Order: sequence, then structure tokens, then C-alpha cells
Amino acid sequence: MKPSIPKGTRDFSPTEVAKRTYIFNTIRATFEAFGFQPIETPSFENSSTLMGKYGEEGDRLIFKILNSGDYLKKVDATLLENKESNKVTSEISEKALRYDLTVPFARYVVQHQNEITFPFKRYQIQPVWRADRPQKGRFREFYQCDADVVGSTSLLQEVDFVQLYDAVFSKLGLEGTTIKINNRKILSGIAEVIGVKDKLIDFTVALDKLDKIGKEGVVTEMLSKGITEDAIDKVSPLFDVEGSNADKLAALANMLKDSEEGTNGVDELRFVCDTIANLGLQTATLEVDVTLARGLNYYTGAIFEVAAPKKVKMGSIGGGGRYDDLTGIFGLKDVSGIGISFGLDRIYLVLEELGLFEAVELPTPKVLFLNFDSANDIEKLKAVKALRENNIKSEIYPDLAMSNNQQKKQWKYANNRGVQYVISKIDNDCKFLLKDMTNGEQNSCTLTELINTVQ
Repeated sequence: MKPSIPKGTRDFSPTEVAKRTYIFNTIRATFEAFGFQPIETPSFENSSTLMGKYGEEGDRLIFKILNSGDYLKKVDATLLENKESNKVTSEISEKALRYDLTVPFARYVVQHQNEITFPFKRYQIQPVWRADRPQKGRFREFYQCDADVVGSTSLLQEVDFVQLYDAVFSKLGLEGTTIKINNRKILSGIAEVIGVKDKLIDFTVALDKLDKIGKEGVVTEMLSKGITEDAIDKVSPLFDVEGSNADKLAALANMLKDSEEGTNGVDELRFVCDTIANLGLQTATLEVDVTLARGLNYYTGAIFEVAAPKKVKMGSIGGGGRYDDLTGIFGLKDVSGIGISFGLDRIYLVLEELGLFEAVELPTPKVLFLNFDSANDIEKLKAVKALRENNIKSEIYPDLAMSNNQQKKQWKYANNRGVQYVISKIDNDCKFLLKDMTNGEQNSCTLTELINTVQ
């Protein structure tokens, strides 16, 4: 059988791993510069922790894990006969792979609340899984790089996260990113003034698809969910709102003047935009997007989404928002939180397409001992040990060369691995014949001289 991997997953070569590590390290260093601390959570959670937290569409994309043993034995035969898959699933699967890092983080906060100092600033860089349809930039297994703050309602956190996005993308050399921002209270206010407050979820889920299915597609979906043509006519001007952030906020303020919640959302958005305008950004642009909804049910305030530079066809490369009541679902009330996520895999593709990767250093020995003669093996091993103790990456080619072709193979190995220094011979006085592969120079040296030269 031909070996393969599941759709939506990937193998990574040494070069790809090195490039991904460059992104990880850039994000990690910026997180820590902003005061965030690392945590990790299990790759799978109890199903009860995850289900019902992402909306109907999100729940369908959660990978379920079958119970161990004969998992069908205790299932009601009627459920199997009637093919009631949802009910059967709850009987045969008690665990699931995590869909994101935010809900597991909320669980972590509640479970460890007595050990945490609030406000608690954490970052987390781990893989997540979604049973989505694979396509460019969308995978079933991918990494998220999250930063969250819980225990603070201050809008200074929103300002901080905008600056954090800007700092990371500036360090990566990714100019022209757009940080889109909206506020869930504004969306609730719009639903209120057009008379569809009871269909807020359907309204926001449809609105969130505007950039994918267009205005006509959004209208069709809203109608299918029972939102009236009159309500849609009232909201349709939002589809075409243009101008500066101040212009958009003025239009929203006028539309939502009779909604207290909507007005509060506009005021919060204005504070963030005005503060960022005073502080300035390095390379990113902050843009109010009145149709941004991010179809996750747990957002309650600011919502973010980062768009790649326009010359690259790619979906969002980051997103997040405020979730004032997320920990409440696990029993810890009145703990406000806000967080953002970086889409590592999409960022990788964007950097690759734009040629923005810096030269990455693959793990490779700095010194390689060729194996042309087994008489001095102990001296080679002692030398390698000494080099490593001096933090110099070193190794011996493992197989003894029995012919000229095998010797050529070892030289080729040194070239392919990018080794800088090669030792091909040790004489009777335990001196090493050292060749600098960058300029072709050769000289004979003692072990001490070798260490000093390489360092």
C-alpha cells in the first residue's frame, strides 16, 4: 500500500521546520515583551468542555475521539437502528480534539483560579484540529499562537493587542497588513434596531460571510433564517459604508442612537481607534469593519481580524476579541477576558509567497570528522566530545570509507549539510588536518587550536 497522510495534514522538511521556528520565536519573543506567560493544555478535552461553545457550525467541525474498548456495546439499539448519529456520538465519544486554544484556556483559568494572579496574561502555542474542508491556507491540523488576558475590563487591553499584532508583523517584515476591528455590542445594537434581536446568532453568522459569498449571498442566507426583507433593507447600508474610521463611527452612532448597547459599542470602538491614532502603528493599518462578526458565540465586545497584504490572496491571518462571560460557562462568573490568535500556517504561506523569510539556519554540524581511517577513532571521539563541551556542533561521519567513491560521498555529505569545517585526517602527533569549506584553506592544528579557530 502506498504510504499517505490524512487530507488537511502535512509533513514538514528540515527547512520548513526552521522557517516555522523562526515565526514561532518571533511571536514568542513579542508575547513575552508584552508581559505574557506561557502555558500548555492537553491536545484533547472532555467533549462537554468543547461542545456548545462555538455555535452549531463550530460544533460540527470538532473531531470526536471514540471511547476505548467495545464502544457500541452500551448504545441503545434503537438509536443505532434509527441512525440518530448525534445521539449515538454522545454515547460512544466522551473526548474530542481541541478546536481552538481559547475554550481550553477558559477551562484552565477556572480549574486553576486559586493559583493564578489576576489579571492573568498567558500565551499558548500549540496545534488544534478542525474537521474542515481542506483548501489553500486551511488545514485540519494547524498551530495557533494565542495571547489572552483575563481579569481586566480595561479597554487598554484592546489597545495593547492592536500594538502586539503590529509589532509581530513588523518584526516579520510583513508590511501592509490590515487589523480589522468591530464590536459585538454594535452588532447586537444593529440587530435590535432592525427588529431581529431574537435572531442575533443567525444574523451575525450570515454577516460574517460577506467577504466569502458577497452581499447577495448574505441576503439569501438571512432570508433563509427567517430575517425579513424589511429588516435586511434597514441593515443593507452597512454593506457599503466607506470613509475613514471616524466617518464609519459617525454613521454607526447615528444608526444606533436608540440602542444603549449599540451606543456603548461605538464608544468603546472610538476609544480604541482614537488611542491608536495618537500612538501610531509601525506597519499595520487599523480599520473599522462594520460587517466583521467572527461567528463565534462567546465574543461580547471588541472583535479583531487581520487581513494579509492585498497582493496576497489569503484569508485572515489572525483574529480574536473580548469574551466577558466565557469562564462563566465553567462556573467562574464576572471574569472578563480578551484574546487574539495568530494563524501560523497562513502567515508562513504569506511570507513564503512574498519572499520575506530571512535566511534560516538549519541544525547542522559546524565541524565534521570524515571517516577515512578507523585507527584514530578514539581521538576523533574525544575531539568531538571536547568541541561539544565548548558548544560547538560536531559529528563524525559514521561509516568507514573503503574506496575513493565512498570518500567522495563523505565530502558530498559535508557540502550538502553546509558544514563549515571538515577534518579529514589525524596524524601521529594527534594534529588535525582542518579544511575551511568556505574558502578552501587547509591547515594542521592541535585540539586547542581547533577549538579556538572554530569559535
